[in-house]
Amino acid sequence: MEALLRWAAELGVSDSPPPPFHSSASAAASSSSPSSCIGRSLVVADFPDAGGRGLAAARDLRRGELVLRVPRAALLTSDRVMADDPRVAACVSAHRHHLSSVQILIVCLLAEVGKGRNSVWYTYLSQLPSYYTILSTFNDFEIEALQVDDAIWVAQKATSAIKSDWEDATPLMKELDFKPKLLMFKSWIWAFATVSSRTLHIAWDEAGCLCPVGDLFNYAAPDDTSFEEDDIAGAERLTDGGYEDSNAYCLYARKNYKKGEQVLLGYGTYTNLELLEYYGFLLSENPNEKTFIQLDVDICSIGTWPKDSLYIHPNGQPSFALLCALRLWATPANRRKAVSHQIYSGSMLSTENEMEIMKWLSSKCEETLQQLPTTVEFDESLLVFLHKIRNSTNCRTDLKQSGFEQEFAVFLRFHRLDLDCSDNSQLPIQILRSLERWELAVQWRCKYKKTLRKCISYCESLVQGLHIMY
Repeated sequence: MEALLRWAAELGVSDSPPPPFHSSASAAASSSSPSSCIGRSLVVADFPDAGGRGLAAARDLRRGELVLRVPRAALLTSDRVMADDPRVAACVSAHRHHLSSVQILIVCLLAEVGKGRNSVWYTYLSQLPSYYTILSTFNDFEIEALQVDDAIWVAQKATSAIKSDWEDATPLMKELDFKPKLLMFKSWIWAFATVSSRTLHIAWDEAGCLCPVGDLFNYAAPDDTSFEEDDIAGAERLTDGGYEDSNAYCLYARKNYKKGEQVLLGYGTYTNLELLEYYGFLLSENPNEKTFIQLDVDICSIGTWPKDSLYIHPNGQPSFALLCALRLWATPANRRKAVSHQIYSGSMLSTENEMEIMKWLSSKCEETLQQLPTTVEFDESLLVFLHKIRNSTNCRTDLKQSGFEQEFAVFLRFHRLDLDCSDNSQLPIQILRSLERWELAVQWRCKYKKTLRKCISYCESLVQGLHIMY
């Protein structure tokens, strides 16, 4: 990390505002031997319960304040790689017509990895994670652990799409004489995950850019309460950062931070499944979470609402669109046109109509829970076990005391391992990584089930209240 921060400082990366009337290049040159690019506004810190390694405030920070500036020279982009390597540029140009911008950036990233210490990005590349936990890295066992059909389909689709992209890009990589290891699907998955989880938006390339030091920020879900009335300039800033006219990627504090607090970056509004798909993690409290249940075709098509607007909020309440769709669906067909304006305004039609849809929704959530192979209580206990076994110093004892010997045996059979779990045995690294992904899958499905339970409680409570009024 020290080497990375020193390397970044030499390229002009800084958490201090540039000196007035000086360009980033002259500012970098004026520092004879910078030891670190941060320290004035940010410091690297570990947050075990909130994303792991990240950036903390080195002092009190105000919302909207510039906290990191990364010059274009430090950004790893397709055009920069090709500008430095004419051979890569020529080969990519010959294949560009059938490759996406993301595929091209992945090829450029792998080309730099293949150069080893000869790459100008070596210091940065050497500190990137050796593995990721995005959905496309999940094996069949871990995908099935999601349990919910829609989530399983998303995971399978992600893996299939990435494999197709790899096959399409392989002729280009062979033309560039990539080493056999870099031609493997495993390497492509790693590079794809790096691009998916770490790139920042730039206007001139849809694939984005890899931003050294800037990609150390952990994620914060955006919400409506992040704006502060006393910070007009900050309130006008709609993003946490972007590439600006100063020829640098500039990142800003999204709120006021006290010294030592983790400084977070908002990537956009994502559900937990989307966070898992693109970034490899999920949030315990996600204000943008959406829980979907299987709805009849006539409910989905009865109004003008998009299907992805028909969901349940984290607190168990149906979305506005879902509530309206159910109210219209529960209305006799010959009366729907007459009451549609009332429904579209969000008004309750009648006590009978409201009770009917709440009973239906509660029953549908209960039916969905019954069809899933495990309960919330089972999942919560399994999560405790998985966390414990990943950090176990006595695998055999922890396994026998857990009550999950059968589940763990199925897991080992999938990996074709006969592990005796002797007192001193260490779990192989591939097993530990798979356990981490299994844990993420169980976390996701457990949150899904908890939301359905909340919806049932919400519906039952509303029905009871309406019954008393009725």
